[in-house]
Amino acid sequence: MLIKNLNLEKVLFLDIETAPQTYLAQYLDDETRKLFGSKVNVSPDDIGDFEEAYARRASILAEFGKIICISVGFVTETSTGRQMRLKSFYHDDEETLLKQFKKLLEEHFNTPYHLLCGHNAKEFDFPYICRRMLINGIEIPPILNLAGKKPWEVAHLDTMELWKFGDYKAYTSLALLCHVFGIPTPKDDISGADVARVYYEEKNLERIKVYCEKDVIALIQLFLRMQGEPMIDEGEIMHTS
Repeated sequence: MLIKNLNLEKVLFLDIETAPQTYLAQYLDDETRKLFGSKVNVSPDDIGDFEEAYARRASILAEFGKIICISVGFVTETSTGRQMRLKSFYHDDEETLLKQFKKLLEEHFNTPYHLLCGHNAKEFDFPYICRRMLINGIEIPPILNLAGKKPWEVAHLDTMELWKFGDYKAYTSLALLCHVFGIPTPKDDISGADVARVYYEEKNLERIKVYCEKDVIALIQLFLRMQGEPMIDEGEIMHTS
């Protein structure tokens, strides 16, 4: 879906990685165990089913998971073409990374002309960030706060929604869309299913950050292709600390 009169430099592209607050179901306290079972409709007494449900879903539920990385990217116009810049906020302390991310939004993406963009972000990334900010006692920045806004006032873009063209029957992954649009994606040694293990067992946040940034690169390239524009050359992708 082509978006007319879009200033690409005003769009912040993002992706998040999450992990369960407690690595394994066996370490949950009784009350959390009961509440998780109620949330996903699995009895805590069905040990196998409960542990499988926890491993599969705890990290994607804001009440039982936490954000461990937010990677962002933005596109700038240069004298020779376009350049992509990437930055990540990652920390064992969720409050710290959320405050760092909020500072970025408030200092650089704080006007009615700015937009946020993700893949399936309206259903996952944006509400997850807001919920975790509230839990951590952090005021939600204006660009994320939907309270009182009309649908056309919401400054959010979603490549999955753009792809649906009004068809709300199915989820389409970022990987699938990259495949059909011919966007090269590197073969990674981890997937989303590995993030909790890499975080808790390997304690390797740097590895998770690299994985998250690759999703942001893919997201931006996909958005450009969906707008009928050329992708950004690999040599014009900059990682900032």
